[in-house]
Amino acid sequence: MTTPELHYLSAREARELFLSRRLSPVELMEATITRIEAVDPKVNALPVRFFDEALHQAREAEARFAGRGPRPRPLEGIPIAVKEEAPIAGQPWTQGSLVYEDEIATETALFAQRIIAAGGIVHARSTAPEFSCAPITESRLWGITRNPWNLEFSPGGSSGGSAAALAAGMATLASGADIGGSIRIPASFCGVVGFKPPYGRVPEDPPFNLDHYCHVGPMARTVEDCRLFENVIAGPHPRDIVSLRPKLVIPARPSDSEGSGVEGWKIALSLDLGCFDVSAEVRAAVLRAAETFRELGASVEEIDLGWSYEGLVEATRAHFGAIFGSWIAEMLADHREQMTPYAIEFAEGAIARPTVSFYRGLEIEGEIYARLGAILQRFRLLICPTTAVPALPAGRGYGIDAVYDKVMTYPFNICGRCPVMVVPVERGENGVPIGMQIVGRTYADVSVFRAAAAFEAAVPLSQRAPLAESRDS
Repeated sequence: MTTPELHYLSAREARELFLSRRLSPVELMEATITRIEAVDPKVNALPVRFFDEALHQAREAEARFAGRGPRPRPLEGIPIAVKEEAPIAGQPWTQGSLVYEDEIATETALFAQRIIAAGGIVHARSTAPEFSCAPITESRLWGITRNPWNLEFSPGGSSGGSAAALAAGMATLASGADIGGSIRIPASFCGVVGFKPPYGRVPEDPPFNLDHYCHVGPMARTVEDCRLFENVIAGPHPRDIVSLRPKLVIPARPSDSEGSGVEGWKIALSLDLGCFDVSAEVRAAVLRAAETFRELGASVEEIDLGWSYEGLVEATRAHFGAIFGSWIAEMLADHREQMTPYAIEFAEGAIARPTVSFYRGLEIEGEIYARLGAILQRFRLLICPTTAVPALPAGRGYGIDAVYDKVMTYPFNICGRCPVMVVPVERGENGVPIGMQIVGRTYADVSVFRAAAAFEAAVPLSQRAPLAESRDS
C-alpha cells in the first residue's frame, strides 16, 4: 500500500487493517504527517501539531493491536484533528485570537476526553476564526485557511480547518462545533460529511452546554466514519445537565423491517426554505440529489416551509446578542486592538442589542419550529441546500451579518433538537463541492444516518481534494 493511499484511508478501513496486522498505526501516522508537511503550507488548516507525541501514541496503539497490553479501543491509533476552540489540558487554547495567544488549557473538553479515552490520537489542532464567530476560517492569529479543492475559496467556518484537513488527507477524523452552521457550512464547501447532533446528544462544558444553539459533532470523509465517531463522543455526562439519557448508539446496520435504505420513505424537499435566494447551480445540484432519493424508492415532495427571512434573522440575532455575542463583547474594552473586524462587529451587535428582545426571539423560535414540526409530522426527513451560493472567496473577512442570506444552516440551530447531516452531492463549476442538508425529526438521529448512508452509496464521490493552486501562486 502506497503512502498516498494511506492518508485517505477511512477510519473503518484503517481499523480493519490494524486488526489484521496488515497496517500499523505508526505507518498511518507517518503517512499523515508526511501529507501535512507537503500540503498544509498551501491550505493552512493545522497550525498546532504534536507529531512526536502522536508517533509515541501510535507505537503504543501498535502494541495493543499486536496483543501486547490492553485490547484496542474504538478509535485506537486513528489520527484526529480537534478544532482549536476546545480546550485540551496542556495544549495551546487560543480560540483563534491574539487575545489568548499565550493561553494554555488546564482542563479538557468533555468530548475530547472521550476521544482520548477511546484511543484517538490528537496529532494536530485545526484552525477556526476568532472565537468561532464567522462563517469563514481566517484570523489575525492564524491567517487564511483555504479550501483544498480550490485555494481561491474558503473552506467555510467556523470548523473550516477540520473540514479542510479531512479533504486534504491530513486527518482521518476531525471534530467540529456548530452554533449557526459551523460544522455544516465547511462540510458542504469541502465535500466531507458533517453531523450536527440534536441538542444534548454530545455533552459540552458550561456555560455553552446551556445554549440550545450550540452543538459539538463529528466530521469525517464517510457517513460510516461519522457514525463511529459520534458513537464515541455521544452520551450523558455528569458535568452536563442537558446531556441526554440513555446514550443513543447509531447502529451499523438497520434492524427494522423496512430494509436497509429509504424505500417507502416520504421525504420533503425545500430548495429555498421559503425565503432564501438560492443560486441556480445549487438548486440544480439539490434537485439531482432529490432524484437520487426517488431512485432509491423514496417519495420526494417539494414543500413550502413558509418561513420569513426577517423572522429567522431576528430570532438568531436576539439569541446571539444575549449569549454568544455578549461573551465576545466582554473583551472589547481591553482587547479591541487585538481583535479581528468581524469579531468586533459581532460584539458591537450584541452591545447594541438586536431589533427584538430575547423573549420575543424565543416566541419567534417557537413559530419557526411549529412550521417545521408540521412538515416533519408528514415526512420522515427534509432535504435542502446547505448554502445559497456555491462557495465564498477566501480572504474577504466575512462576518455573520454579511452572510445571513447566503447560509441556510442557522434555522436548524433555532430548531436545535433536529439532527442534521451534510453530505456532498457534486462538485460546482469552480471545483468546490456542494453539500445537502438532511434534516430529521427531533432526536431521530438514526433516520438521518440511514438516509445519508443510502445516498452516499448511490452517489460515491471522490473525497480526495486536488489541492489546486490559486491563480496568484
